[in-house]
Amino acid sequence: MMPAVQLFVVGGAVRDRLLGQPAGDRDWVAVGATPEELLARGYRPVGKDFPVFLHPHTGEEVALARTERKSGRGYHGFTFHAAPDVTLEQDLARRDLTINAMAEAPDGTLIDPFGGERDLRAGVLRHVSPAFAEDPVRLLRLARFAARWPRFTVAPETEALLVRLVEAGEVDALVAERVWQELARGLMATRPSRMFEVLRRCGALARLLPEPRLDAAALAQLDRAAAAGAAPPVRFALLGWPDGATAARAAERLRAPAEVRELAELFAREHEAIAAWPAASSPPASRPLRGADEAQALLALFERCDALRRPQRFEALLAACELAADGAAAQAQAAKAARLRRLLHAVRATDTAEAADAAGRAGAHGPQVGEAVRRARLQALRSALDAAGSRSEA
Repeated sequence: MMPAVQLFVVGGAVRDRLLGQPAGDRDWVAVGATPEELLARGYRPVGKDFPVFLHPHTGEEVALARTERKSGRGYHGFTFHAAPDVTLEQDLARRDLTINAMAEAPDGTLIDPFGGERDLRAGVLRHVSPAFAEDPVRLLRLARFAARWPRFTVAPETEALLVRLVEAGEVDALVAERVWQELARGLMATRPSRMFEVLRRCGALARLLPEPRLDAAALAQLDRAAAAGAAPPVRFALLGWPDGATAARAAERLRAPAEVRELAELFAREHEAIAAWPAASSPPASRPLRGADEAQALLALFERCDALRRPQRFEALLAACELAADGAAAQAQAAKAARLRRLLHAVRATDTAEAADAAGRAGAHGPQVGEAVRRARLQALRSALDAAGSRSEA
């Protein structure tokens, strides 16, 4: 007969159930087991750094109870010990926060040796043990949790531990991909500004993301983007980048996706020009831009933003511009964005194939055909502007 193996649900699933939130995937810990015993029961191994298995029926992850010991710098610098004599409490003791160091037995009994349920009720993010400071990813996770649950505060003793973690240089050992992974999840939280506030208070922000200004205005527009359900590239673009080149370099350093880097660079470069654009057409006789041809300026803007080929990215740019404005300015910016969308649609509806064919029949070739297409687009813009101006006069 095989020896008894005890299984417990651990971590986020227990926490979220107590919070009354939908639980995601359940993670399990097996106490009193060896890899050979789980294999004999039909579990499939998947872990590389330590023994993790997939349940033969549910497919859920089951890890052997384990302890860990710091053996080097960074979040990879750990040695794990998994054995049948490792207790559930020892396994829970290696976790980051008390609210994540709870377990649930199959009969629903809560195992809470570090007061996680109490901290959940009080809304406190508190470390389980001083070993928290040995893993810099835990700092990022805590900051992300602060953004996910805005009512939670960081325990003072945990704040002090974060400072010591940064001063010890642990965050400098983080790889860019892991930093981006946690920042991206925090950006999509309920109140992303709190993640950056936590990182700033302990000194980690200056090490991990020193480029954006992230002043009060940038943090406010970031939270507006979260409330509006904006996509990750839009939220990243709103961090207060001083210029497009800086935004691009930061995104590349973090190994962020190309669409994140491109929109941040584009927004930093163009949002002031878009914000300055008129919200309504003027009559032809009093065209804005101080006598300049508005159609020429508009087409140049669309070309700089590659809006003719990539209208979805231009739409994301307009969304970021709208979210960057507040109060009365937000209403005006929404009107400007709506106008630019209509004008871009008019340009993209131009029959460029007919313009190119006509130019070819007239003997044009190469760059001359391209110029003919551009003239057709300009004419479409002028017609759209004149029509809008006529409506405003009426």
